[in-house]
Amino acid sequence: MTGLTPDDATTEASAVLAEVVASERLRIVASLIRTTGDWDLAEDSLHDAVTRALSTWPERGIPDNPGAWLTTVAKNIAVDAFRKVAAERNTAQRVAIETEIDAQEHGGEEPTMPIDPADPLNDDRLRLIFTCCHPALAMESRVALTLRTVLGLSVAETAHVFLVSEQTMQKRLVRTRGKIRAAGIPYRVPPPHLLPERTAGVLAVLYLLFTEGYSSGSGTDLIRPALADEAIRLTRLVAQLMPQQPEVLALLALELFQHSRAATRLDAAGDIVLLEDQDRSRWDAPAIAEGSQTLAEAEHTLQHLSTSPGPYLLQAQIAAEHATAPTAAATDFARIAALYAHLSEVAPSPIVDLNRAIAVAFSEGPDAGLALLDTLDLDAQLGEYHLLHATRADLHRRSGRPADALPHYRRALELAPSDPERRFLQRRLNQVG
Repeated sequence: MTGLTPDDATTEASAVLAEVVASERLRIVASLIRTTGDWDLAEDSLHDAVTRALSTWPERGIPDNPGAWLTTVAKNIAVDAFRKVAAERNTAQRVAIETEIDAQEHGGEEPTMPIDPADPLNDDRLRLIFTCCHPALAMESRVALTLRTVLGLSVAETAHVFLVSEQTMQKRLVRTRGKIRAAGIPYRVPPPHLLPERTAGVLAVLYLLFTEGYSSGSGTDLIRPALADEAIRLTRLVAQLMPQQPEVLALLALELFQHSRAATRLDAAGDIVLLEDQDRSRWDAPAIAEGSQTLAEAEHTLQHLSTSPGPYLLQAQIAAEHATAPTAAATDFARIAALYAHLSEVAPSPIVDLNRAIAVAFSEGPDAGLALLDTLDLDAQLGEYHLLHATRADLHRRSGRPADALPHYRRALELAPSDPERRFLQRRLNQVG
């Protein structure tokens, strides 16, 4: 950073740090939880390491490997915390804590123990996800722990999801972590005979992690590809663990189809490009090919098991229609609408109903989509969801009724959570206004 002013150095360091934390946080926290056994200490140590980076990187320069720097500093902070506790205990306790420190300084494994990074059983992030999804934990505790520890939401953001106070959520998280310790819930990927009881929860966490990469809750960044990449990597590991589970394969296919459009979702200015306007020549053809093959494997496995398609397989089939259509006009929206109708039976959701109405609008006309929206009565469930209002506005616009579109665009703009979405809706408002 030679030649930068102090303010410029701070800005550059902050930008690099934000990117590193987004891509490396889950790995670092998962590793620290394994080596310390203390969930709070792991998160606190990373937070302190980030604070230290903010104060030292602008002065000393950004490290060649920022992720490794954060990992090392967070680990040292955790070790120091252990030693501080050890100094306050009696001899027997001190020996036990020093033993923990020695294990941590060796990465929590015997130095001679061979580790295969491609082995799902040796992946700390997968251990963390399976632990969060342990059936001994109440469902709301699993979700809260996932949002806070896997996705990295703040306590306040997690509390907002559950519509409770920050203090209430903090107590809930403390109780959940305490139950993990008290019940001796192992920090591991479970053996094969225990995998089925956690499959649904793990897949939900992985898809939540993936979608978080494409739906930033606020601020300037709508897309964070590092989160999507990490979700795909972890889904591949679960597919290795459970190769005969069609829903696991279907989730991997779904993620590949959706991720194939990553380069075209925003333009050079960071503004949203609608699916129908994206340059399909820039879509990731190998990812689409792999997604198609993986979906075919899921469908073949499903047929062999003689079971009905699950929600991820239906969503993957929908994504495949979009990803493999040579043009927007050639997309089979009638089949997509039928798949959404099936999905609403398998996994009822107001979001599924909204997407079904959009597919109907593209296959039968915008007025047909609006009529379906009216029959679904989604306002009670999605009244604060900006995309419901944006959909109504867009269908009125496409029907040649800009005056009817205006109030819906205004409401969508009020509710939009990110800057790119607000800019897009403002442009639409200007057009119809």
